Amino acid sequence: MSPVGAERLKLHVLASGSRGNATVIEDAATGKGILVDCGICKRDFFTRCDEAGFDPARLAAILVTHDHTDHTKGLGVVLRGLAKQGTAPAVYADGAVRAESSELRALEGSHDVRSLDIGGMLSLAGLSVHPFRTSHDAASSCGFRIEAADGDAAGLMTDTGIVTGEAHEALLDVRLLALESNHDVQMLADGPYPYPVKRRVGSDFGHLSNVQAADELALLLGNRLEQVVAMHISQNNNTYRMPGDALSGVVEREGHGACVHVAYQSRLVSVQ
Repeated sequence: MSPVGAERLKLHVLASGSRGNATVIEDAATGKGILVDCGICKRDFFTRCDEAGFDPARLAAILVTHDHTDHTKGLGVVLRGLAKQGTAPAVYADGAVRAESSELRALEGSHDVRSLDIGGMLSLAGLSVHPFRTSHDAASSCGFRIEAADGDAAGLMTDTGIVTGEAHEALLDVRLLALESNHDVQMLADGPYPYPVKRRVGSDFGHLSNVQAADELALLLGNRLEQVVAMHISQNNNTYRMPGDALSGVVEREGHGACVHVAYQSRLVSVQ
């Protein structure tokens, strides 16, 4: 497990799923935080920040993983709400995402929108942010490894059909892990989606299944990992129990002490 005193980061999943995504990584030492994606309404954003005990006026930046609207549609209204509190965090997104997203284009000229260098490093509010590429059918997509000055680290990866070598390396030795576990393969095959959509979801450019997530978790289990959150769970092709069972099964089989949690579409999940 992590060294005594290293539990500096907190992970607040405000919402996760196909109808909207938003996650805050908070530095408990400073009270500052970084928002990853903003695909929820202003009311839900502020309500769940309050439930998490996080002051949204302490946001240092907003990071955008990709251009799909369930990750971007709340940007404008949330930023306007933050402006009323005297806060104007910069928004970071890859250039292809900025070009493709109408929500991001609408911010140009009125908000501080900056380019994100995937594969590079950002320093934000004393935290080191390392974006890494994911494999998704978007203009561009990425996940993030975020590290505090004392070495505590969180990793977040959703919206990817496979785990690339780059992504795997970025997620090694984190203490907090938010990992996509989108669908059950059989439920997807038997479910209501048209065949082209089923093929897309299950492709190398779609979403990780429960089995894929469990296989990756088995490779990531190490001495530092303490908290795992199953993310972006499909409400049509999964249940909230199945990802938790799949990931917990890996932890139990390996005799590891990590705690497994499941993120929800409509309620807060916080770990630290």
